[in-house]
Amino acid sequence: MSNGETKGYRSWVEIDLDNFRRNWGEIKRLTGPDTKVMQVVKADAYGHGAIEISNSALKNGAAALGVANADEGVQLRVGGISAPIMILSPSPLAEIDEIIKYNLTPSVSDIGFARELNRAMAKKGSVLPIHIEIDTGMGRGGTIHSEAFTTITDILSLPYLKVEGIFSHLALSEVRDNQYNEEQWKRFYVLLQQLEDRGIIIPIKHFSNSGGVLNFPGFSLDMVRPGIMTYGIYPGPQAVDRADLVPVMTFKTTVVLLKDFPGGYSIGYNRTYITNKPTRIATIPVGYGDGYGFILSNQGEALIRGIRAPIVGRVSMDMCTIDVSHIHDCRIGDEVVLMGRQGTEYISANEIAGKAQTISYEIICALGKRAPRVFVNEGKEGAFEPRLRRVFIPDEERSIRRIDNIIRSCFKARAYSPELGDAIYKEMFETLFGKENRQLELRTGFKYNIHVSEFSPEEKAADPTTEHYFKVTTRIEYSKTLRNKVFFIGCALNNRQLSQMFEDESCEYRWLLGSKYEEVKESDFKVNHVRIDENDVSVIKAENTARGYEIWCGGGSVESKVRKQARIQIEIETKKFKTSNIFSVFLVYPTRGLEISFNYGGTELKNVREISFFAGKHPYPEIEHKKGDSLTLRINNDEWIFPNSGVTFIWDL
Repeated sequence: MSNGETKGYRSWVEIDLDNFRRNWGEIKRLTGPDTKVMQVVKADAYGHGAIEISNSALKNGAAALGVANADEGVQLRVGGISAPIMILSPSPLAEIDEIIKYNLTPSVSDIGFARELNRAMAKKGSVLPIHIEIDTGMGRGGTIHSEAFTTITDILSLPYLKVEGIFSHLALSEVRDNQYNEEQWKRFYVLLQQLEDRGIIIPIKHFSNSGGVLNFPGFSLDMVRPGIMTYGIYPGPQAVDRADLVPVMTFKTTVVLLKDFPGGYSIGYNRTYITNKPTRIATIPVGYGDGYGFILSNQGEALIRGIRAPIVGRVSMDMCTIDVSHIHDCRIGDEVVLMGRQGTEYISANEIAGKAQTISYEIICALGKRAPRVFVNEGKEGAFEPRLRRVFIPDEERSIRRIDNIIRSCFKARAYSPELGDAIYKEMFETLFGKENRQLELRTGFKYNIHVSEFSPEEKAADPTTEHYFKVTTRIEYSKTLRNKVFFIGCALNNRQLSQMFEDESCEYRWLLGSKYEEVKESDFKVNHVRIDENDVSVIKAENTARGYEIWCGGGSVESKVRKQARIQIEIETKKFKTSNIFSVFLVYPTRGLEISFNYGGTELKNVREISFFAGKHPYPEIEHKKGDSLTLRINNDEWIFPNSGVTFIWDL
């Protein structure tokens, strides 16, 4: 890549998603189709970019994502990821609120934390899945194996926690012939057998990290947790013959300065390198501030024009220097590879780690930490993750004004104009962040099909008042992560009741009928069916309450769908006064892709038209109008629509 192709970056990290997929193919080959895979993405996916790597892993079949703490999980949730996210490390009590709010799966290592978590969930009245970690010899997280059975039975007695998984972690997985691995496995297996003998069945059991997947195929159980191998790095030399892995990360920069020095000239701080002959030195804008370690001073190497060149002098915070005397055609702007391949030469993470007296894990986590990530997919540069991949707000600066400025600036940058950014800011801020206990919901593939028709002669005969109404049948569809096994569809008579329904996370869908009604009857608001993934969901009860009419659904097969991506389908039948000439649809959640259709064929509605406001980077939907029949608005499934967008259909009386 020449300087003209670097888009002005001082340095950049290329992430090859094609190689990532290839490594995933090796994992599937080793584990087989029946073993689930949790993609480990802690530490920003080992420096590779957690959001892009997570999305790629999920497309390849990952069942879950593994992070180190709640903050990493929150970043994925806010980045639009709805898949299960597990915190692999023990969590402090301070993380409980975020674990609950963002629907994260904690690993539990002691009964004290479990009780506090259960107490917090009791206030919400819902159940949180957890995984219990067992210390079989790692000596780090987890309840020690000799006390594990008692801890597990104590946790099982807590009504608001569901033990979804149990796991342990190998201390020497990269060493194939060390007996300690077998000892750890035996301790875990004995515990599982003890639980099974007592009738305690925990659905997901997992034991293997990357080394386990490569060196101990018999340890795979229900799920594996590969990390380093997915990024194309072997956890140890004994695993090299077990899989064909290819590196995913390349760290690049450019030559920014070239100078010719005479013999006897010192280069860099403290004069640690002095030229012994005429020497050409290239300066590159990378230093230990970019994760290229100080210890690599006078021993690291770089690739320029496919040739190795030594780092000379001290590595400073923001720059280092390279002897390019032997590369006669070196020019300012030339691409420099500090880790990765250029031509036939290759500098690996393990090679750098050996010189830096550390491990490859540390190298890839630290290297290029100030640099943007450029993602290569199918041989082409695609998504780009900027240098500053998140905004950190210190505790003392967490004011509404501070957050206001950050969010408002983001809206202005992404919208077509500052005015549009301001217009959508207030409502969206409240929707996403205004309530401490409001969880972020993301919906995709939203379909809203309205069908307006006359009541049949039989219906008019049974209820003469229907002569003054249209029948409105509305079919709503969307995909989301299902949060509750029992939920209700609400019908409010006023904005106060509607607001109360928004505060209850058990309310899956809500409708505003209007203040002309004193109480809602089934004939006014009827739910014809509710389906999840095409399967009918039972209606448990329907009742008028202080906050409106509530139709409760769920139970049975719904429980298996909780915390998973599901397709929700609801059909509602209601009435509309013929003297009214307006019908509105509003989006109250971030939504990707939509189709809203107003069907009025067979009625006397005339001059049907729409007034819409869709906030986002591409706010103009495709509109298809079949006069006398239907009016449809579409935004494709690649586009996000901000909350409080909507459309109003109007017609002439």
